[in-house]
Amino acid sequence: MRHFILTMAGLLVISGSAAASAGQNAVVQVDFTNEQLNPSHWTLTVHTDGSGHFASQMNNTPEGGAQPVDAPSVDRDVQLSAAFTGHVFEVARLHHMFNESCESRLKVAFEGWKKFSYTGTDGAGSCTFNYSKDKEIEALGGSFEAVAETILEGARLEKLLQHDRLGLDKEMEYLVDAAGDGRAMEICTIRPILVRLADDDQVLERVRKRARQLLAQAGT
Repeated sequence: MRHFILTMAGLLVISGSAAASAGQNAVVQVDFTNEQLNPSHWTLTVHTDGSGHFASQMNNTPEGGAQPVDAPSVDRDVQLSAAFTGHVFEVARLHHMFNESCESRLKVAFEGWKKFSYTGTDGAGSCTFNYSKDKEIEALGGSFEAVAETILEGARLEKLLQHDRLGLDKEMEYLVDAAGDGRAMEICTIRPILVRLADDDQVLERVRKRARQLLAQAGT
């Protein structure tokens, strides 16, 4: 199995070929479950044009909850970049619409169950794994988690803007760091809240500056 070194130029080429081969009505969905996290379950669907939908349901926060700022439950449409979308469908095509075994069955730390599903006029399939020995499948799982982290961070920022403007400073610092090291991807999915923060003179200038930095990274 060839190893992908993902560059922006390469991803844009993949986007066009993947969309053409997958068909206009194809959909990839990932379902993530890890009862140790909050939210413990989320789903992200992606269409070949980059449109998608994200849904998560927050658990009841335990006493002395570990997270000082929990994102509310999320149920919203999102728009993903052409590069990311193209890569998703290219991996699906190379792996037979996920009609293969993804799980390694190795004794590794539990990372959360990821179920990849593909439906389209050219076929359908699904596979579920905690850890996959296939580098492309494992990496795609990590990328989906990073996108989910971005969307959940956007929900946290919306909550803080409404209830705790001073708390935005620390949260934005985290998001900039996470975007820099790959823990958060597809910043374009939270563009509306970043625009609001960049334009809001009632928040700290550091928050506005970081929002502008992330918007520039997202191609705005």
